[in-house]
Amino acid sequence: MSLFAGLVERLADLLQPFFHASAAAAAIVLFTALVRLLVHPLSRAAARGQQARARLQPRIAELKKKHAKDPEKFQKAVLALHAEEKVSPLSGLLPALLQLPAFFLLYHLFSSTRIGGEGNHLLAHALFAAPLGDRWADALGHGGPLGPAGLVYLGLFALVAGVAAFNYRRTKRTMAESPVQAGDGEQVPGLGAVTKAMPFLSFFTLVTVAVVPLAAALYVVTSTTWSAVERAVLHR
Repeated sequence: MSLFAGLVERLADLLQPFFHASAAAAAIVLFTALVRLLVHPLSRAAARGQQARARLQPRIAELKKKHAKDPEKFQKAVLALHAEEKVSPLSGLLPALLQLPAFFLLYHLFSSTRIGGEGNHLLAHALFAAPLGDRWADALGHGGPLGPAGLVYLGLFALVAGVAAFNYRRTKRTMAESPVQAGDGEQVPGLGAVTKAMPFLSFFTLVTVAVVPLAAALYVVTSTTWSAVERAVLHR
C-alpha cells in the first residue's frame, strides 16, 4: 500500500504544474488510463470472442432444441461447439477481473487514515472542492447537492448517465441492424431480453460512484467512459 501511495504521489507531483490542487485527481485518471492500456489487448480479444459467440447463437439454439430433454447433453454439446470454434465463454470477463485489484487499491488507499504507520497525506488532496477521501454523503452534509463538493458529484453523475445512455442507444441500434436469429428464423429465446437489459448495468455505476471514496469513484467513471469508447471502436 505504501508503494502504491508513493506512485500516486509521484504522478501527482508530475501533474501539479498543470492541474495544481487537483493534481492527485488527475493522477488517478492517468493511472486508470494506464491500467486500461495494459488490459486493452485482452479487451480486443474479448471483443472478437463476443462477435464469435454472437455468430454461434443460432447453432446453440438448434442444439437446445435438439437436446431439450437432456440438459447435460446440451451443455456438453455447447462446450464442444465452443472448443471446435476456439471460442471461450469466459473471455469477456478477464478485462474486468484484472481491473478489480486497481480499484480495491484505490478504495483502501483513500479509506485509510494511516499508510505505513504514517498519516495518509493523500487525503488532503481534492478534485476542485471535493476531498478525494470523501463520499457523496459527506458532500451532502457539507453544502448539500448544490454545494461546491456536491456539484463535483453532480458532474460525475451526469457523465455516467451520459455514458449509460450512449451504451443503451448503441445496443438498440446494433440489435436493429443485426438481430440474432435461430436456425428457423425466429429470435433466439431470451437473448433479446438479456441484450436489452445489459445497457442498464451502466446506470448501476451511479450507485458505486455515490458510495465509494471520490478517488475510487474517479477510477470507476474513467474506466466506464473508456469502456464505452473502446467498445464503440472495436465493434464498429
